[in-house]
Amino acid sequence: MKVLTNLLLVLMIVFGLVAVIFTFTSLGAAHPAPWIIAAIVIIIPILYSKYSAKKYIQWDDKYSVNIQLIDDDHKRLIHLINQLQSSIDYYQSQSFDEEALKELIDYTKFHFKREEDLMQEYDYPGYEEHIVQHKKMIEKINNMVEKYSKSGESTISETVDFLRDWLINHIQKTDQQYVPFFKEKGVS
Repeated sequence: MKVLTNLLLVLMIVFGLVAVIFTFTSLGAAHPAPWIIAAIVIIIPILYSKYSAKKYIQWDDKYSVNIQLIDDDHKRLIHLINQLQSSIDYYQSQSFDEEALKELIDYTKFHFKREEDLMQEYDYPGYEEHIVQHKKMIEKINNMVEKYSKSGESTISETVDFLRDWLINHIQKTDQQYVPFFKEKGVS
């Protein structure tokens, strides 16, 4: 799918350029058709890049929980999700996909442990509920990895979409719930 999408984009541009050259030579610069085709050839890659950019997460300060270690973990998770998205958008290999997915899962578990240890250390009242969410997420991602091992590349997009949505949702809703508690405790 990745290769096909990129190949189609390249072919559209090449055929578009050929069409522009052909219409300019046959109709002349005074005719509007070559200019319209040229505009379309220019617009397609721009629209595609804007569409593609929406699939990547950019760090925003609204995601901050004001705890440097946790924010750094979240930034790293965003980077790893974007790396996996890159493996979808640009042809890599199955081994690259698998390694990127493994690194993301391993770091997610590391981050969850760090967050849970911090909650336990300060006796955060929402600790149990937060752990339940972490366990559900790990269970869901393990199911997706199992599905990936059976179905291959077709499930990577689904996995990335899930991870992207889950992480942003989790940071903005669940993690933000502990911000006042840790701020009050002086954790930063």
